[in-house]
Amino acid sequence: MLLLVVPLLLFLLITWQVLADGPLLGLDERLSDALVRPDRASELLSDLGNVEIAVPVLALALAVTAWRLRATGTDRWWLPPAAGTAAMVLVPVLVAPVKAWTDRPGTPAVPPATGYFPSGHTATATVAYGTATLLLLPLLGSPAVRRGLIALCALLVLGASYGLVRRGYHWPLDVVGSWCLGTMLLTGVVLVSRSSRRTSVGTPSRRSGPS
Repeated sequence: MLLLVVPLLLFLLITWQVLADGPLLGLDERLSDALVRPDRASELLSDLGNVEIAVPVLALALAVTAWRLRATGTDRWWLPPAAGTAAMVLVPVLVAPVKAWTDRPGTPAVPPATGYFPSGHTATATVAYGTATLLLLPLLGSPAVRRGLIALCALLVLGASYGLVRRGYHWPLDVVGSWCLGTMLLTGVVLVSRSSRRTSVGTPSRRSGPS
């Protein structure tokens, strides 16, 4: 519940500050001024949040998960891939209305426009890479490989987030707000995925009848 309540409260707080032009925005703008240094590296890192890059990674993880769970006899094997797909679909559904509602201007590094809060690229990266990691972790036997996958996920999400701020595409609070949304969606993926279970080893098959 904490992974749902805490991010929700933090997201509501940031949204309120954006709407009310609260004191957090002053801190946000000063932090942005200190971090923004547009360069080629920040541009490449920000691209990690592009739909064209993040979604195919998730699609591959969804396919592998569905195949493995079905092959190993998992009941409701389709639930984890379906939950991951739903989480990704919900990203634009949730982000677009909030962008229109808050109507936040961009940083001085981008052309004059509004609708920058929350960051769609950050939400895409968080949900796509995070969901792929959550789905693949139970399929991996080696603890070292699991740790490596978690580290890779963190690097991809943080890299995209840093690139977006460093390039000036988003204010830092735009990114933090999307982390909150992403955390809630990923928590939903975990909760739904737990509903699937592996068929018990000792369960009699329909062919053999009771043992």
